[in-house]
Amino acid sequence: GNKRGAHLLLSLERLCALAQQPVVRIGISATQKPIDAMASYLVGQRDAPCRIVDTGHIRERDLAIEVPPSPLDALMSNEVWEEVYDRLADLCRAHQTTLIFVNTRRLAERAAKHLSERLGEDNVSSHHGSLARAHRLDAETRLKDGRLSALVATASLELGIDIGDVDLVCQLGSPGAIAALLQRVGRSGHALDAVPKGRLFPLSRDDLVEAAAILDAVHRGELEQIVFPTAPLDVLAQHLVAEVASEPWSETDLLRMVQRAHVYRALSRDTFADVVRMLAQGFSTRRGRRGAYIHHDRVNQWLRERRGARLAAVTNAGAIPDLFDYDVVLMPSGHSVGTLNEDFAFESLPGDIFQLGNMSYRIVKTEPGKMFVEDAQVQSPNIPFWLGEAPGRSDALSIAVSRLRDALDQQLGAGDQAAVSWVNRHLRPGGASAAEQLVQYLSVARTALAVVPSQQRVVFERFFDETGDMHLVVHSSFGSRVNRAWGLALRKRFCRKFNFELQAAALEDCIILSLGATHSFALEEVARYLNSRTVQNVLVQALLDAPMFETHWRWVVTTALAVLRRRGGKKVPAQFQRNDAEDLIALVFPDQIACLENIAGERDVPDHPLVAQTLDDCLNEVMDISGLERVLAGIEQQTIAVVCRDVTTPSVLAQEVLNARPFAFLDDAPAEERRTLAVRAQRYTHADDVGNLSRIDPEAVARV
Repeated sequence: GNKRGAHLLLSLERLCALAQQPVVRIGISATQKPIDAMASYLVGQRDAPCRIVDTGHIRERDLAIEVPPSPLDALMSNEVWEEVYDRLADLCRAHQTTLIFVNTRRLAERAAKHLSERLGEDNVSSHHGSLARAHRLDAETRLKDGRLSALVATASLELGIDIGDVDLVCQLGSPGAIAALLQRVGRSGHALDAVPKGRLFPLSRDDLVEAAAILDAVHRGELEQIVFPTAPLDVLAQHLVAEVASEPWSETDLLRMVQRAHVYRALSRDTFADVVRMLAQGFSTRRGRRGAYIHHDRVNQWLRERRGARLAAVTNAGAIPDLFDYDVVLMPSGHSVGTLNEDFAFESLPGDIFQLGNMSYRIVKTEPGKMFVEDAQVQSPNIPFWLGEAPGRSDALSIAVSRLRDALDQQLGAGDQAAVSWVNRHLRPGGASAAEQLVQYLSVARTALAVVPSQQRVVFERFFDETGDMHLVVHSSFGSRVNRAWGLALRKRFCRKFNFELQAAALEDCIILSLGATHSFALEEVARYLNSRTVQNVLVQALLDAPMFETHWRWVVTTALAVLRRRGGKKVPAQFQRNDAEDLIALVFPDQIACLENIAGERDVPDHPLVAQTLDDCLNEVMDISGLERVLAGIEQQTIAVVCRDVTTPSVLAQEVLNARPFAFLDDAPAEERRTLAVRAQRYTHADDVGNLSRIDPEAVARV
């Protein structure tokens, strides 16, 4: 479902072009949907038959939700974390081998540290993509041999690795997708008569709602539908260079071969010609022309390699973006033990101690791209951080969350106890505490907002903080990709309307816009600020100012070989790659980095393959522009209801976005300067505590 899949398909087509006989393709999976589309994806655009074997077998599963004795909140306190670790340790002792999945590398290291204190360092290890291959292989071998009691892993252990017998799988936090949970829980019970066993540990109240929705979706047999990328042009450019560097090609034959790959089946000849032209002409800079890898014979329509094309294609292959992590080198052996985020390396000093792979290291010195460390023995370490880790919720899970909210909204009309009984009967979460906390959370929200927000009911909530600033929260259960697009477009519209750069953040179920105390508008107007027919243009102008464009531009130009990641057998330093990417945008899209005083109105977006691909990545991968257009059309056609509420204090549903982590920010203001820090958050555990908070005191209005 991403560029790595497109890269694979083009590789297969190039292999088929070399083969002397038809290549047999076999695809095996238990979590792909729809199967017919997957068969077309695998086979490509050819007449070869594809036999689909669908056994229709659904295994029995032992799934339940684990909540700590203390009530969950928007942010978990250290005491609640201790209760979670204690329960995890008890489950590990009760089972021979436990696999614990987390969503971020930082949490993997943190959980491994706390579990090793309870189970012993030799019985616990961590596994994620920033660890050296030798460490990961050692952890997999120890797990397979039964020498590990618990292994804490990210998605790095989700698929494709033989890890032996696992008795129990635990998931810390929502996995964000139904298929992800099934794949992870499916790592346990690998025997014909065994039952896969999984336990979900929600880390917030919104996580609890997602966990209950996942259980409901699993009981219904639902799965996400795979969405294929639409002809990524940067991957195409890389493969064209590699293929032409191998042998000369007719332009028509090469296009025909590319179009046999499923994701490129609709690639037009004009778009293909634009990519070829870019690879033939390159980019003219003051230091000469670069990026010209193909000689294009326009008369005979033949493509041949230029000098340097083969080396560039071989040493810079792949579609995985470079995150500029620092290599961690253990002294004096010189072995690599993993990687660290660039920002963490910048902020660390020699002598600092950090944990990586459940081992403590002391920093000796830092060089560009490398951090040299030594064994810190048993000294207490810090936990490193990695940026850009926020798996978005799938559309199918968002629908399941909305369905659960709708159902509980109806059940709460008969009282909280009736709703608890309904949850235990229909969802079977595996404990009374989970059902009670779930019902309490949505009951308090319903009392404050009069309804429970869902995909059928969007709620606009407005309140003021301690300094008098206004905060607008849009409760929409469409997932972070739609909400990020909606929030950015709304932020741009507010900016134009009030001439004020406001702060914004977006999560899976809500968006927050933080304005000043001088702004005034009717809350009902906000639903009409954006139009489904023109929102894409507004969003394009908004994302050009957002950090995502710069990052994805660099990823696109490096994948397309316009900027090389490796040159002369060595890795190009991060700052050089950034400079090259910025120089390239100055040539291709000068308005993007131009002085704003010289730009009147909107930026003029050029018609260039790399710019088009970057915008497509931002609009359709990071965000979901088509989903936003459907939401706005539903509001315009009144198939989606809009409820407006002015409240004196934020509702419980707004608490998590008020405390959002930096990955949710839609602007570049740092965390310590967020206007949401001025909001006084009150804790309400029962609907009775909310009382009349959603009603404004008429005496206070009269006094003002």
